[in-house]
Amino acid sequence: MARRNLRNDQWARIEPMLPGKAGDRGRTAKDNRLFVDAVLWIARAGAPWRDLPEAFGPWNSVYKRFSRWSNAGVWHRVFAELAKDADFEEVFLDSTIVRAHQHAAGAPKKTAAKRSAARVAD
Repeated sequence: MARRNLRNDQWARIEPMLPGKAGDRGRTAKDNRLFVDAVLWIARAGAPWRDLPEAFGPWNSVYKRFSRWSNAGVWHRVFAELAKDADFEEVFLDSTIVRAHQHAAGAPKKTAAKRSAARVAD
């Protein structure tokens, strides 16, 4: 696979935090970088797991590994570590990113108490 989602410096930063290194308990991971690239492809494309390109391996295997890492808190630890260095120099939010629910237009909500009070007043 020619194109990677992570640059080498980015990969070097998260690689020590991931399970499956030599010396860790259990199996040694085949290719953590390819797996992380697959997860980033899914996140970037917004595609279902079944649409994962074959170059990343069987979609079900990638999904199961993703799920195991999620349950083990691996992603949380990686994001928490990366968030320490976050710079918010460039943050873009607009209505194409943050959407309100169609019922969030600001009209007061009707409640059962208001309806029963209106009936008593009649």
